[in-house]
This record gives sequence, structure tokens and C-alpha cells, in this order.
Amino acid sequence: MASILALLSSILWGTADFEGGRLSKKHAPLAVLGFSQVVGLVFGVVLMFISGAWHADAFGEGGYLIPGIVAGLFGYFGLFCLYAGLSTGRMGVVSPISSMSVVIPLTYALINGDRLSTITSMGVVLALVGVFCASGPELSQGLPIKPLLLALGAAFGFGIALTSISIGSQSSALMTMVSMRGATFIVTVALALKFHTMGGFSKKEYPSLIFIGVADFLANVLLGVACTKGLVSIAMVLGSLFPIATALLAFKFLRERLQKVQYIGIALAVTGVALISAF
Repeated sequence: MASILALLSSILWGTADFEGGRLSKKHAPLAVLGFSQVVGLVFGVVLMFISGAWHADAFGEGGYLIPGIVAGLFGYFGLFCLYAGLSTGRMGVVSPISSMSVVIPLTYALINGDRLSTITSMGVVLALVGVFCASGPELSQGLPIKPLLLALGAAFGFGIALTSISIGSQSSALMTMVSMRGATFIVTVALALKFHTMGGFSKKEYPSLIFIGVADFLANVLLGVACTKGLVSIAMVLGSLFPIATALLAFKFLRERLQKVQYIGIALAVTGVALISAF
């Protein structure tokens, strides 16, 4: 069950990132990010009232509030770096490096007691190498400074956010996500007041923005739940496969050609997932 939830999370994440990157080519990444985060907050609050999740412990040891706020702020920073990086057109630089954010929560989980069998460890390594290659690293064209720095910023932000999500979800995955969106809502309002703009989106773009907000929120929730149903390390690795979905969608809708290394990466990732799931 944990593996399925984490894989679903990666699909939703990858799809939301594709849409976010596509819209960020036309609008400011902060505007895309801010609008979608507000949508996520509204969606999360509705789920909170329907499920009665607000009864979970917010404070004290194991509380969701502080990890949720930390996850929200660092995740916001990571998403801004990702959208800004993708908008430069250098997906092959930004996406592979940002996907390595999983190393941070993976290391945290292993330090705090997760134990993997030899075969499962092999699956983890194959999945990580596969997702890096599947993102289409443009090493032959060098590493331009701006996309590289944005990619590193995204990896760092996501890594801290994912670690915090795994901690807060032990109390409540849903309330951790609501706390995340509550924190980012304050940042979004402050930025909107500073720049005196709501993003300038057309009505035709609202469905995409709503989808990004809902999909990103659900991806976080599913990953958080996966962390409570199995090993955190495994959930994080499987949840990190989102660049594959982003690359495939870019191939399908933007006619971006897949490189040989991407086909190899997809094969390695699938093999890694099979080993993890089987053992």
C-alpha cells in the first residue's frame, strides 16, 4: 500500500510540475506558485472539515504544526526555484538535479532506524540513478550557472520539505499539508501586496492553476500517508520519481524528444521500483 501511494504521489507531482513549468514560461514563476498554493490551501481546508482531521495533535513532541510550517516555507522556496529553472527551457539541467532532493530525507530515515535489505538497497540505487537519467541530463552542453543554481536550490528546498513532511505526518498527514499551505499563504499575500499583482492570468488558465494546486496538495498528502504505512526511506525514493512523469508529458505535449539516456533511465527506474516492491 505504501509503495502504491508513493508512486501515485510521484505521478501527481510530475504532472503538476509540468503544468507549473509550462505556465511559468508565460507568467512570473512566483505568480504561478502563489496562485496554486492558495488553491491548495482552500482544497486542504475543505478536506480538513470533511475528515475531522483538526483533532490531531498540533504541538508537542510528534505534533504536525512546526514540521508543517517548515515544510511549507522550504517547499515554497524549492518550487520557486524549480518553476524558475524550468521556465529557462533547461529542463535537462534543472529536473535531474532537483530530483536528488530525496537524498536528504533518505539519509534522515536511514540514520533514524530504517533498515533495507541488500536487494531493496539495490532497487533504491537503481531508482535514483534511473530518475536522474530519465530527466535527460544535458551534461554534454555544459552546466549554465543560473539553471544549475536554481536546480540546487530546488533540491535543497524539497529535501528539507520532504523530511519535515515525514515527521509531521506521523501525527497527521493532512494537517501537516494544511499547515504547509497556511504558511505559504502568508508568504503569497505578502508578495502580492509587494508587487501589486494577482499574476495577470486569463480565465482559460484558471483550470490549469486549480489543477496544479490540487494535484500538488494531494501528492504531498499521499506521500505523507505512505510514510506512515511503511519505511520512510522507500516512500521517499518512490515519491521522487516525479521527473519521469514530467519528461513524458513534455515529450507528449511539447514534442520534446527523449534522449537515449532518458530511455535507459526509465528502464533503470522501473527495474528499481520492481525490486523495491517485490522485496
